[in-house]
Amino acid sequence: MISTTFQTLVLLTAGLLPISQAVLQATEPSQFHETFGENFDASRFSTPIPSEHTEVRDGVLWTHGPGVGNYPPMVYLPVEGTDLTISFRYRQLEPGGWMWFFVDGDDGFGSVDHMLRVKLLRDGVQLEVDSHSKDANHPLRQKGGHPADKVSGAYRLNEFLPVDKLDLSGTDWREVRVVFVGEQADISVDGGTWTQTLSRPCFNAAKRKLMWMQKGGEKGIEVDDIRVSPSAPRR
Repeated sequence: MISTTFQTLVLLTAGLLPISQAVLQATEPSQFHETFGENFDASRFSTPIPSEHTEVRDGVLWTHGPGVGNYPPMVYLPVEGTDLTISFRYRQLEPGGWMWFFVDGDDGFGSVDHMLRVKLLRDGVQLEVDSHSKDANHPLRQKGGHPADKVSGAYRLNEFLPVDKLDLSGTDWREVRVVFVGEQADISVDGGTWTQTLSRPCFNAAKRKLMWMQKGGEKGIEVDDIRVSPSAPRR
């Protein structure tokens, strides 16, 4: 799928869109709800669907198998907006494995990179915040010497929070919800079963992409009821 921002830039460059309208469209937040029913539109995702590892099956998005190279299968969805509420349901169909849910956004220096990772393990939840700096010697610079971004020249910083123990074993459906407002993010699993609130400056930037990285074995992982909408202002 081509993002709204990219489409706007093309039309603006061609002289087919007034500047005032271009600004409005470039900042318009996403409104998205996908239940993978008979009207499913695969073009809204960046990942080809169906593909070798992902397809719509029995009204849900099913991803399975080992993936490619060192990475398990991934599904990408473009989004637009800064203060967004994002939710989805998932379930794992065999023991072991995990799902990592990524929110990518503007890195503050002119490029797009990871912002927040919600690691849904079988026995807990771990959050990772990815901020950015031009300081090559920053103490939070990603381990392994991850190079500076080719566009922005910024280095990815990693803040790993402790794993919170939570029983996510079995094949039950789980609901994940992330609410961004300004510098604050409220993250929850299964409503009030597990919640955490973080405040980080990097969260107050435009969100550009969601990613589901899924290590679900041959039986795989199912995802359903993806929702993206503008967040209500905090009181």
